[in-house]
Amino acid sequence: MVTNKLLSKNKTLKKNLSLFDVYSISTGAMFSSGLFLLPGIAASYTGNSVWLAYFLAGFLILPAMYCMAELSTAMPKAGGTYYFLDRAMGPLMGTIGGLGSWVAVVFKSAFALVGIGAYLGLYVDLPITITAVALTIVFGLVNVFGAKETTMLQRVLVTTLVVILVAFVLMGLKAAGFAKAFEPVPAHGDFFKTGLVGFISTIGLVFVSYAGLTKVASVAEEVQNPDRNIPLGMTLSLITATVIYTLGTVVLIRVLDHQALYASLTPIADAGRVFLDWVPYDFGVILIIVAAVAAFASTGNAGIMSASRYPYAMAKDKLVPKSLNAIGKHGTPTKAITITVLAMVFVLLLFDVASVAKLASAFQLLLFGLVCVAVIVMRESKIPTYKPGYKAPFYPWLQVAGVLISFWLIIEMGILAVAFTGMMVIGCVLWYQFYAYGRLERRGAIFHVHQRLGKHRYDALELELMTIIHERTQDENLSYEALIARSVIIDLNEGQYNFEKIKDCLREHSDQTHSLKSKVIDEVFTHKRLRLHQISDSVHISYKTHKSLKQPELFVLRFGQSVELDEDVVDASDHTVKTIIFLMAPLKPVGLDLRLAGHLAEVAQSEHFEQRWFQCLSQREMKEVLMRDDHFLHGSVQSFPSLLKQAGKKVADVVLPPSCLITMIEREGSIIVATSETVLLETDEVAIIGESVDLDSLKEGAL
Repeated sequence: MVTNKLLSKNKTLKKNLSLFDVYSISTGAMFSSGLFLLPGIAASYTGNSVWLAYFLAGFLILPAMYCMAELSTAMPKAGGTYYFLDRAMGPLMGTIGGLGSWVAVVFKSAFALVGIGAYLGLYVDLPITITAVALTIVFGLVNVFGAKETTMLQRVLVTTLVVILVAFVLMGLKAAGFAKAFEPVPAHGDFFKTGLVGFISTIGLVFVSYAGLTKVASVAEEVQNPDRNIPLGMTLSLITATVIYTLGTVVLIRVLDHQALYASLTPIADAGRVFLDWVPYDFGVILIIVAAVAAFASTGNAGIMSASRYPYAMAKDKLVPKSLNAIGKHGTPTKAITITVLAMVFVLLLFDVASVAKLASAFQLLLFGLVCVAVIVMRESKIPTYKPGYKAPFYPWLQVAGVLISFWLIIEMGILAVAFTGMMVIGCVLWYQFYAYGRLERRGAIFHVHQRLGKHRYDALELELMTIIHERTQDENLSYEALIARSVIIDLNEGQYNFEKIKDCLREHSDQTHSLKSKVIDEVFTHKRLRLHQISDSVHISYKTHKSLKQPELFVLRFGQSVELDEDVVDASDHTVKTIIFLMAPLKPVGLDLRLAGHLAEVAQSEHFEQRWFQCLSQREMKEVLMRDDHFLHGSVQSFPSLLKQAGKKVADVVLPPSCLITMIEREGSIIVATSETVLLETDEVAIIGESVDLDSLKEGAL
């Protein structure tokens, strides 16, 4: 049965993030130690092939990126990895994903801010730790004042960073010679300096340079049009990072002496001194330092933003103290941001941040593998309300590859990384056991995978996913009323009906719709049996999507007592079907068909629906019954003073409250679908849809 859950009236995060913001968060989270500290160490392991290691590492992140994009478009909620693992595999795995991600991102972000001091130290003598603490507080305040303000800073930082790095790469390739750029440098030894094993180990080392790519998933709830912007933003970000990492390391190999490169913790600045020596006042190197500061700052800023969404999301689910889900007056999770900033300050003052941050990277790799598992679980659960706007390709082989890659890279990082990851998992399990266990009834989609576990299914998960679909399609909130207004209602009073006869009936009336051609009926209903869902005692619905549709269309067949339905329509044992609703919707936005079906179920299950429905004598009366009362108004033009004053005008020129729309006009016993050219008459009966507050103002005579 299709159901619909009302949206919570609690304050929610604002959808302020555009495609460029998604790109900025993903890109800014990647360029820090991966380019400004790590290349020298990586080159010392594998020599000339270091650029190839970076290039291949960019491909290894693809399974995790595609899986994260699918889950983010199916469930664009704050908390990202936490939310995905929780809803897929239950709250225990959610706790591991949420608390573990929060700790890992806190350490990585703190390390990034320490990196600022390392580059500024080339020109300015500043206490590195105190500088990092001060920057943490500043970025924390920016995050508190709003996602829009945070991402504005992120845009500036990332734009500055990318422009300078592109210039660095182009001028570096020119200095090294474009034609010879990829030729091995003899001083670095063989192309694979330490053999294939050393090269593969280097890929594992530099892979963490791309780990920040998926941070944007934790702020998916704040992204506009997530179905498009999340996968596209991450893809553009990965292309940018892969190109700059690959060509940047080519420049370093060609420009720097091998001993200088291997020993350098500021390789980009050192290379700039070599081929930018013609720039006066050392301005070229200063710009590189500006880029480095922008890189580390953008990683730290994006880290605070994404890390704070984990405790916020977990608090809503009772896995951490409830107070952490509070939304401040600026529309941000103020308390979650505050505790994240305090944790970063604590880490900066008490830990060797560089060492712990490297170990935390291993835990992020574990999460990448679990995210791939989550996609498999969600797909195999066959939950009808799991409707991702983007689907990861090559299922399930891509997901299996993602799991294997993650665990292989963890092993490559050594025993300390494995031990740290194990300790993090144990700590999260203990937190769940002693704090959250017993407070929750929620289960993951994994309980839907096997029919033998049917008694443990958590049906509320389907309702929650239905609510998410409703939120994702808010721009079409009034499309239900518009759909009812143009729906085709057919009374069938006698005879016997089978599958083909019902199809013929739909084809015959398809010309009454705006966008449905009769041939679509054949393409949509291809099987020899209707797939019907019961939504009330005698009402069933069949809903489908089709690529050619521009807007949803609805056929309602009301059967008289003498109508007989063959077994290819309904089961022979079911004689209660008196109404069949056929809903056909476009492919985009994803989930629109389910949301509209949910509205129809909500109406069909309302009190006295069937009594009112079968008492209707006209199409107008039937459409009124199908309308939701709080979004529909019907009456004569004379009963609305503001409309009466505008009688004689075209509908397009009639002034109405913002969300209101005249959809139907009853004139001299005939139903007219209102168009922009229809002239409104004093004697008309009108049907108006709109938000309830606007309909109230219309009834009161206010505009």
